Amino acid sequence: MRQTRLRPSGCICAAVLFCLIAVTQSATLAGVTEIEHVRFGLDVVPILTRLGCNGGGCHGKASGQNGFMLSLLGFEPEFDYRTLVLEDRGRRVFPADPDRSLILLKATASVPHGGGRLIDRSSDDYRLLRDWIAQGARPPAKDDPSIERIEVSPAESILGMNHTYNLKVTAYLTDGSKRDVTRRSVYQVNEPGVAAVESDGTLKTQSKPGLVAVMARYGDKIATFRGAVPFVSDTTEKRRIESELDGLESKVSKSMVNRLLFRQWKRLGIIPSPPADDATFLRRATIDICGTLPTPEEIAAFLADSSPDKREKLIQRLLDRPEYADYFAVKWADILRNRGGGYSTSRQRAGTTLFAGWIRDSLADNKPYDRFVAELLTATGSQAENPPTVWYRAVRKSTDYVESVAQAFLGVRIQCAQCHHHPSEAWSQSDYYGLAAVFARVGRKGGFADAEVPTDETIYLAERGEIRHPRTGEIELPRALGTGPFRIGPSDDPRIGLAGWMAEPSNPFFPRTMVNRMWAHFLGRGLIHPVDDARSTNPPTDPELLDALAADFAANGYDVKRLIRTIVTSHAYGLSSEPSAGNRGDSQTFARYYPRRMTAEVLLDGISQVLEVPTPFPGLPTGTRAIQLPDENVAAPFLDIFGRPARQTACECERVDAPSLNQALELVNSAEIQRKLTAPDGLATRLASGASSPEEIARTAFVRILGRPPRPDESKTAVAYLASEPDRGEACRSLLWSLIATSEFLFNH
Repeated sequence: MRQTRLRPSGCICAAVLFCLIAVTQSATLAGVTEIEHVRFGLDVVPILTRLGCNGGGCHGKASGQNGFMLSLLGFEPEFDYRTLVLEDRGRRVFPADPDRSLILLKATASVPHGGGRLIDRSSDDYRLLRDWIAQGARPPAKDDPSIERIEVSPAESILGMNHTYNLKVTAYLTDGSKRDVTRRSVYQVNEPGVAAVESDGTLKTQSKPGLVAVMARYGDKIATFRGAVPFVSDTTEKRRIESELDGLESKVSKSMVNRLLFRQWKRLGIIPSPPADDATFLRRATIDICGTLPTPEEIAAFLADSSPDKREKLIQRLLDRPEYADYFAVKWADILRNRGGGYSTSRQRAGTTLFAGWIRDSLADNKPYDRFVAELLTATGSQAENPPTVWYRAVRKSTDYVESVAQAFLGVRIQCAQCHHHPSEAWSQSDYYGLAAVFARVGRKGGFADAEVPTDETIYLAERGEIRHPRTGEIELPRALGTGPFRIGPSDDPRIGLAGWMAEPSNPFFPRTMVNRMWAHFLGRGLIHPVDDARSTNPPTDPELLDALAADFAANGYDVKRLIRTIVTSHAYGLSSEPSAGNRGDSQTFARYYPRRMTAEVLLDGISQVLEVPTPFPGLPTGTRAIQLPDENVAAPFLDIFGRPARQTACECERVDAPSLNQALELVNSAEIQRKLTAPDGLATRLASGASSPEEIARTAFVRILGRPPRPDESKTAVAYLASEPDRGEACRSLLWSLIATSEFLFNH
């Protein structure tokens, strides 16, 4: 028989059911006055959440499960009440005999249930659900107290390995009362290798040290516990490490970053690796800032420089070089989706070239970051007059506006809130569509249609434009995340209000996201990781450091080059990448430099540089480097194999740095690398045809490719190989190729 959904109004069955509930409620309460008043939104919904009933894999998914639908994670209690109590002829609850209610029979598996048995009849969850039904299955009432906030205690703690701890969750209600909801909360741990958490709030640490966070949810509120499991547990050893760290700290600059780094290392009992040598630091900084390898002349000059501040001077020189703007323009072109692919013609190239040039010029001029973003968001006119309008070519729909802005500039992945309340954050559908309303009046005209995307068009502010909430149908007013509607007139551009909100020093997202993005670029991992996924369940590993950097960035006019200098002159950035006994296993505190493979463009340019043969790119002048390409649609198979992104989203995760078989095969069989090795005017030919000795050839190859002279054993092996090979040209090519294929070359370390 086909099931019919009942509606609370105009339905005889529902009216009869309400009468039955009312009568039963009076009778029930008369006999069980000792039972507390169980409230649907405050007590029942959190149980459904904890048991997973309203999860995305069960009744909370868009289509429900087996004819029964709940709102995802209980964010709509009124809807849940109607479906639970009124639909399906009210058979899910039976106040006259609560134990025969279908919801309890299913949950205890007394009748077949696809989710299996979820509770026992003796459990607190069963008692609460039964009491609610016995009390008449009250609906949510406007005067019911709601959850104002929850707190986990302790909020943070130093933990020992292989120990058990009890967390307590307290809910604070709007009527001023509070209650212990530890056993009714949902828990999630972010580092299962460090600790695990049970359903009753029991935290059990493992044998792995590190930082761990536990998210506790009760109803629609979230709180987080932060724990640190030190690398050592012996008290005497802890004191020795702290003394050693005090000695190290006294020898480094007293910067804010260093002070907070050392505080974290002391907290965890972790000793950082020693500083990297000068040759390694030069190569590292040159790659990270300019996307370029140092030349033999630069290496010789830097190693010969004995001034104590030579690293600081190096950083300033690198920031002043044009390659800095070229390199970071690629990064921002990825994030801002300056995309040339997906079109039926190449006529979009003019726009992507102009946009790439605007990004590059902004970086070279050290344009304040808040102004850079404001010019982008509020861009009007044509691409020829105002290149930032090209951003609106890829970002065209309400979903594009919201998700690109939130992820690129606020570090928030808000996609979930398009359809329902965000499962792990405070973002609702109203937040999502309020941000979409900021762009509701973006108008477009002119241009020509190329595939489905107009390639050249004029962006303007239309007189009208609105966004309606998909569930309520109400018009959403323009607003930023977590704020009220903008106070603007009918002729004002809401995008200006958004840009102004972002630039406020107190903004909780904007400066933190940029700081975190730059920290991840230079240190290999964000303080929040991934960099564009800030949420309660993914807290920063060092929130004090992140907040301090963000406050400093905002207070100093969003000066990007100053931010980079702050990060690159930190003690953490100058450390060796070699793990030591005191930090082996660390991946969160930056007690050593985390090696990472060079990006596709930097790697291809690096091979071209060391072999002295440029890479040809179709349609572009000879000598154009990969970090200077106007968009991702320039044909270069090497770049695609090594992770060049398609620029379809604002997520940095599109750029793939994981190794693959195709990459290994490309290094072995690349026609482009072979062309460079055999070029008549390349390094290999010059070394083979010159009068250099095998020792000189080996030194030249190591310095050019690895940025350092060969060690004695390496020199001996290379010289022996060169001397034994009858074909000098083949010997030189093989030596150069073998060094290019090493991890030491492929990785920035």
